[in-house]
Amino acid sequence: MSAATAEAMFAPEFRAAGTDLSERRRSGLSCGTIIDLAASPDTIGIAWNADGSARIGALTAIATIASDGRLAQAYPGIAAAAQGLATPQIRHMATLGGNLAQRSRCWYFRNPQIACLKKGGSDCPARSGNHLYHVAFDLGPCVAPHPSTMAMALLAYDAKVTTDRRSGLSISDLLGNGSNGTADNLLAAGERIERIELPAPLAGERALYKRAISRSHAEWPLVEICVRTVISGGAFQQVYIAAGGIAPVPLRLAACEAALLGKPANAATIAQAAELATSGAKPLPMTGYKLDLLVGLLRDVMERTLNVNETAR
Repeated sequence: MSAATAEAMFAPEFRAAGTDLSERRRSGLSCGTIIDLAASPDTIGIAWNADGSARIGALTAIATIASDGRLAQAYPGIAAAAQGLATPQIRHMATLGGNLAQRSRCWYFRNPQIACLKKGGSDCPARSGNHLYHVAFDLGPCVAPHPSTMAMALLAYDAKVTTDRRSGLSISDLLGNGSNGTADNLLAAGERIERIELPAPLAGERALYKRAISRSHAEWPLVEICVRTVISGGAFQQVYIAAGGIAPVPLRLAACEAALLGKPANAATIAQAAELATSGAKPLPMTGYKLDLLVGLLRDVMERTLNVNETAR
């Protein structure tokens, strides 16, 4: 074991519910000191501001986010994303902050005998090995997709993250742009997420979330999409599209957003815009299928938004 690998494996780690950490401890992937996080009013629960914006504590359970009626009314994409991930048991234990800060699900990373980039190794074994479930947008040296469904949904809502050291971080500020293959996020050593700030919903917005998975339940997404739109006068006036499962970080599909903005809200417009979802894609030999999934999933979700009720105010 190299010194860098040993340093990565024996680094201290925070524990909230420990749903991911416990698995890594059992496999011998994490061997360092555990620092338990205690809940406080700033780190647990959902709070509302006078302007309709919301704050979610980092130690709030995913199940709480999934079942909160007011949150589902104001931020349906976030609530639906929470409802879709993992299993009921995990959702009741796992926290929002833990979901954002969880480690890679790549099987090479999860094998304690393999020294990949995220464990102090010199290369990414998935690149030349089995990468069937990995990225279709090759943005950096590591080709594992980022595992956080909630990060993808929060990206669509322009959420801001507050840590014990910094505030006003975007999801991109927290996770980077995919060019750093050695880390799953840009948190400093010992820095912890405290809460997530959601801007007030747009007047008349509608939102949906959907994932494509390889079995019907309890599976990591191959591709997932969160869409927010405002339709007025028969045209798309606002469009926000985020995708996960396809890159080392969640992505905003800017080309699709631009192609829809101001255009007629109909199936033909959506079909044309969906074809732009693959702009900038660099699939690996085994991941080209994700591009077809991405286009089809986006088209399906966008067409469904045409018939979704506007978010109530």
